[in-house]
Order: sequence, then structure tokens, then C-alpha cells
Amino acid sequence: MSIKTAIVNGVQTIEIARPEKKNALTRAMYQEMADALVAANAENSVRAVLIQGQPQIFTSGNDIEDFMGSPPRDENAPVFQFMRAMIGCDKPIVAAVNGAAIGIGTTLLLHCDFVYVADDARLAMPFVSLGLVPEFGSSLLVPKLMGPRRAAEKILLGDPFTGEQAVECGIANAVLPAGEVVAQARRVAERFNKLPPSAVRESKQLMRRATKEQLLETIQAEAEIFGARLRSPEAMEAFQAFFQKRQPDFSKF
Repeated sequence: MSIKTAIVNGVQTIEIARPEKKNALTRAMYQEMADALVAANAENSVRAVLIQGQPQIFTSGNDIEDFMGSPPRDENAPVFQFMRAMIGCDKPIVAAVNGAAIGIGTTLLLHCDFVYVADDARLAMPFVSLGLVPEFGSSLLVPKLMGPRRAAEKILLGDPFTGEQAVECGIANAVLPAGEVVAQARRVAERFNKLPPSAVRESKQLMRRATKEQLLETIQAEAEIFGARLRSPEAMEAFQAFFQKRQPDFSKF
């Protein structure tokens, strides 16, 4: 299985486990993660959610071949179910990031309550270089966190950044040695076993109340433009170059 789930000591773990493909996410994987989040939110015994990858990589983002074979066409697509499930989860979500977190591997962290990154972590949002636009509300949240200038570096130029920079920008809580990230994230998740669950849930709702409607509107706007961009000549050139293992040529556009 490419997504492993388990409930241990009050924590619903969602592990991305496809290292042979750099943990690239498929439609089926998005569906499994969405279902796990919905179930965790409804299960009284679950006090927190832990999302983790593998010791070498968090996720390289979308599986391009799977994604292009059946791109998301409406709000029922698994990727949008996953986004709604993350935003709708009232229980704390903790992420443990080792290695690369590319594309949605970075943008999903914006919707976690706690993020711990390894000292070898490498984050990037290379949407524009693929002829696309930001997703998962990142066009709203990244400028809010980083300010417009640094957001332009990360989104328009797609500049990668380190775990330390992620902390500085407000995306992550702390940088740890690679071998300690998952254990620290689990320790934080398990702390919620000793806290009153209704107070935690309602506090999280209040913290996100002011921006939730704007966030959902942004995700919808991003999705509409993203879908159109997928059919654009620029995106076709970018994806052909990816499969042909060459640099894309945008000089003709």
C-alpha cells in the first residue's frame, strides 16, 4: 500500500509510503488520505493526526503520469476531497517532514497545526516552472506568512528553501536532526491525549474562523485557473520536457 494508516495511542498516522516513486501522489493515494482524515475527525478516540513520509523523502508532489492521465476535473476529484478533508479536520494535524517536500508536499503543510522538519528537508513550489499556478490556497497563505517579496521568490521563481528557512517564514515550528523528526512530531500529537478534546477542537475552529471563507474561495479560484493551465501550450511543453528529461523551452510563447 502506498498510504499506510494506523491509530496508535490516540494518534491517527497517515504515512506516505511509495519511496520507489519518491512518494509521488496518485489519485488513489489522495483518496486514501482524504478518507483517513474524515474518519479520524469522526472518531472520538483519535485526538490528533500525524502525517509523515519516509526517512529519505516526504513527497515529490503529484505523480505526473497519473495526474496527466486523469487530471482533476471537478470538486469530487480525490485531490479536492483531500484538501477539503484537511481544512475540515477539527483535530490537530502534525506533520513530520524528511527530505524533499515538493509542490503539494509544501502547500499541505500550510494547513497543518504543527510542522517539524529535518535538517535535510528541501521544500519547493515549482508550479510556475510547470506552466501552472499555485494550489491549495498557497497564493493566499504564502504571502500572508512570508510577505510579498519572499512569496514571489518561492512561488514565481519556484526557489527551493531549507527547513531553517521554513521555520523563519512561519511554515514550520522547528528543525531537527533527520532521525528525530517523526518522534518529536508524535510526542506533540500525543500531548493531546491529556487535553480536553472539545476545547482543543473549538479553539482550532476559532483560530481559523476569520480566514476560512477566504481560503475556500481562493482554493476554488486557483482550481479553475489550474485546470485551464493544464491544457495550456506552456504546460504541455513543461510536461513533455519532463518526460523527455530535457529543459523546457518557453521562448516561443
